[in-house]
Amino acid sequence: MSELFTPYKIGPIELRNRTIRSAAFEAMCPGQRPSKELFDYHTAVARGGIGMTTVAYAAVCRSGLSFENQLWMREEIVPELKQLTDAIHAEGAKASIQLGHCGNMSHRSICGCMPYGASRGFNLYSPTFVQKMNIKQIHEVAEAYGRAVELAIEAGFDAVEIHAGHGYLISQFLSPYTNHRRDEFGGSLENRMRFMKMCVEKVVAAGKGKVALFAKLNTRDGFKGGQETDELIEVAKVLRDMGIESIVLSGGFVSRHPQYVMRGQFPTRAIVHYFPWSKWWLKVGVGLAGKIVAPTVPFKPLFFMEDALKFQAAMPGYPFTYVGGVISRETADEVMENGFPMLQMGRAVLEDTDFVNKMKADEKHCSGCEHSNFCIGRMYSRSMQCHKKCEDITPGLVKAVEKVNRQNDKMERKLGYKK
Repeated sequence: MSELFTPYKIGPIELRNRTIRSAAFEAMCPGQRPSKELFDYHTAVARGGIGMTTVAYAAVCRSGLSFENQLWMREEIVPELKQLTDAIHAEGAKASIQLGHCGNMSHRSICGCMPYGASRGFNLYSPTFVQKMNIKQIHEVAEAYGRAVELAIEAGFDAVEIHAGHGYLISQFLSPYTNHRRDEFGGSLENRMRFMKMCVEKVVAAGKGKVALFAKLNTRDGFKGGQETDELIEVAKVLRDMGIESIVLSGGFVSRHPQYVMRGQFPTRAIVHYFPWSKWWLKVGVGLAGKIVAPTVPFKPLFFMEDALKFQAAMPGYPFTYVGGVISRETADEVMENGFPMLQMGRAVLEDTDFVNKMKADEKHCSGCEHSNFCIGRMYSRSMQCHKKCEDITPGLVKAVEKVNRQNDKMERKLGYKK
């Protein structure tokens, strides 16, 4: 049997196999609490053979919310989350939850205040001005990370994943692109890591030995002027030394270069279609400039592997988790052969919640996802769904998806990523 389907111990837990459903935002939490749709989706993924499924992008406090349909960790939702983790466990899988703070990627109407950032500025996407966090706010958010871990434990989660990548708040402090501070939280890498270390200290104190501790970190920000691999390797070493038991190696900055995170074409048509007319300026702005501000980055299998191997070489023996472009049993086995003990998948288990079971049954199995990114486009206003299962998709959107798929296929064959 492939190593992929052997058990693996991480922290205080043992996974039944090496597969993890990545923290791809589901957008299934209207009112900032779990819904039946979230329950049904994660239990289906667990039933489909995954080793652990991750509930995505839960805000540690209200100021960390960036979406109306995003989970907000608080005492009153713990019983509902416990029902979810119990159901996941009943299917034989472990349950993880990603905890984070969006920083400047929000609006007062959602987060209840002028959005926070490492530095002051303007968020074009909301649009709104952003306030530079003061020392009191910094300490409050760090404390919120610890409280969120305590709530996750109370709710029955087996692992937590701290989001320190993709241009959200911890990443905004780490990156010189967004951190222009001149105090003890800005300037040198040591200073830019200070906020992250405060948050992680609270996380480790609350969760060490009780849950497995993961963190998602960029391998690079993905654009000139962003944080590069050499610095981020040093950040990874600090996370390891502080007690983070596995680092998920991702990349990109959603506010600056979103397709570096997701790969493929920016889902302009889906975003414009699903945005309500109450946000007409976003419909117009995305429609006119979406492809300009978010240029295409061609999808290829295992698209973060080259950079991930650099971290592995710099930190031999550390159990990194690989994510990015795992689309088949062949690519999953390649991750194992490259020495990564665990892997994460997002779109593959959105397109088919039975993907892991099918990989186990057939070593030639490949995902049917064509990475049109329709699911991501829909996510900004509705729940994240594959276009193949979406009941409210229109004939026009079907044609748009088919066009993107043809373009992707042509591009990938030209680049040699597809035979």
